Amino acid sequence: MRAIGLMSGTSMDGIDVAVIETDGEQVGSFGPSATHFYNEYEQGVLRRAMEEAPALRRRDERPGVIAEAENVVTVLHAAAVNMFLDVNRIDRRGIDVVGFHGQTILHRPKDRLTVQLGDGAALAREVGIPVVYDFRAADVAAGGQGAPLVPVYHQALAGGLARTRPIAVLNLGGVANITYIDGADPIACDTGPANALIDDFMRTRNGAPRDEEGRAAAAGRVDEAAIARLLPHPFFALPAPKSLDRNDFRQWVAAHAGLADKSIEDGAATLTALTAATVARAREILPRAPATWIIAGGGAHNPTLLRMLSERLSPATVETADQVGWSADALEAQAFAFLAVRALKRLPLTFPTTTGAPQPMTGGVSARP
Repeated sequence: MRAIGLMSGTSMDGIDVAVIETDGEQVGSFGPSATHFYNEYEQGVLRRAMEEAPALRRRDERPGVIAEAENVVTVLHAAAVNMFLDVNRIDRRGIDVVGFHGQTILHRPKDRLTVQLGDGAALAREVGIPVVYDFRAADVAAGGQGAPLVPVYHQALAGGLARTRPIAVLNLGGVANITYIDGADPIACDTGPANALIDDFMRTRNGAPRDEEGRAAAAGRVDEAAIARLLPHPFFALPAPKSLDRNDFRQWVAAHAGLADKSIEDGAATLTALTAATVARAREILPRAPATWIIAGGGAHNPTLLRMLSERLSPATVETADQVGWSADALEAQAFAFLAVRALKRLPLTFPTTTGAPQPMTGGVSARP
């Protein structure tokens, strides 16, 4: 089947679009990919929705700015798909399904509550292609964490990869998550913060959306004492599977990192080192220390973060997804194309070892044009 996947992550920088050929178990081929970046207004609406989201008590509530944000998400995803088809001269009649993740604004699995904005039925009408959406709800309703969702795709990709095992695939989005591959079902969990804290720090200090290529962090000094104060957070010692909301560490870092007294460079260096340190800490909860680490997501473009990871994960090999022939930027969008096909075939999306679901579970809701 030929499928398009869509991903708007917790970094809220834009919509990734990718097409693949797959039967839901193996990947036949990769097609083109692209990113539709949000403008300042669109990012502002999403940030305000995320700030209001903690007051939600039901996943179908859409008060105030959250309703506005859902409309923005749906309209922009439709525009991104239509533009992608036009630019790449792809006949929409040759696309079997679109996998639509939507925009997560709240993830509180302990309360069996996860909220992804996006109207899948409206998207199907706008693009004229069947859509699978709402991937997390069934898993969370059954008692799973609902995240991470991508591990089954990581495992499919790693199947043909000539690398020393165990393999760990590390996605560095707003939050960092890991897939451990060494045999049967993958093991997965969120490991801690990634780009979200760094992005928020830079935006607050100088209005920049991110630490571009880790340049500020490279010029700064890591406060190792602050890292030592931050690592005792109870989340890091929890066994897998486990997952996070984008903002779960905001108050902890504010209380223990001393960022207010740091320069931009030292603050960025310390937050970048925190991401590397928490990834390294995750080795303690895995069956064996991974021999190969493959880095994807926006963090794969941060040389300072990659250097810190290599230092803390040594003697393991650290490579980017691009270096092994995958796509660091398109990987999660491709994954939702893969998951959409699996959902149509009622194949499992999540497993007890990835989300804590009671058994391997399929999921997703289908909508036709």
